[in-house]
Amino acid sequence: MAKNQSRFSSKPRKPPNLGAKLLQENLRSAKRTLGQVLGPRMTAHLKVLGRDYGFSIEAGELQVINGSWYVTHTGLLRLASRKRCRGIHVEAVDSLCDAAANRFVLKATVYPSKESAGFVGYGDADPSNVSLMVRGAEMRIAETRAVNRALRKAYGIGICSVEEIGSNPGPIATPDLRRSPPNGANGNGSGSGHKVRDRLCQIIRQHKLDPELVKAYAVDFCGTKVLKDATREQVERFVQQLADAAKKDRNSLLCQLNSYAPPSQEVAG
Repeated sequence: MAKNQSRFSSKPRKPPNLGAKLLQENLRSAKRTLGQVLGPRMTAHLKVLGRDYGFSIEAGELQVINGSWYVTHTGLLRLASRKRCRGIHVEAVDSLCDAAANRFVLKATVYPSKESAGFVGYGDADPSNVSLMVRGAEMRIAETRAVNRALRKAYGIGICSVEEIGSNPGPIATPDLRRSPPNGANGNGSGSGHKVRDRLCQIIRQHKLDPELVKAYAVDFCGTKVLKDATREQVERFVQQLADAAKKDRNSLLCQLNSYAPPSQEVAG
């Protein structure tokens, strides 16, 4: 009996370290997504984001853009749910909206608790700062940006959200380069393919180019029906050409890119 009492009176086991488990899952997901191991700075930041907010890469709550972490709309909404957010109120700022020009400014107020006075965030969207693929949905983009900003304020999140980024409300839209390397890339190591893709994404962000128009220009430049049929050398030449044109005369490049837009759409520079 004494032995049984001793066994049942022993200290309970400590629960598993959920923060450490999430970090390991995030590191594995990051390696699958990026194709490389994260450096010390990125790993340390990822650890804080997982520990403080429970953000998961696997769940689509975090993304890496140009070497920095960004939270997604999904991640912010799930955080609000975990924190039992009391409510989110969104309204249009009529004095700053112009429906005819598809220009909208929305105000979001997040109430993290019943006693909270609310945290306010504003979001704007118009044809000049949204991607071509979401043209016509400027009001919804403005709402998402407003909600994201208000949620980040309410929960003290210092990193920007993906949807708030200028003309790129989401991942860079170069699917053929991201999902499959050009012909000729296999067998020579995937590192070079990743470098070309990353450089192209960097050029698009740096010079605020429309990714869909860049893709159309790339297809024409390489002389193929689809970009995945181009060789790595053709894609590398295109990326270099794009970089040189953007640096030398961005306005001329924008005019050239606009020539690939559908006739019913006009792209702002």
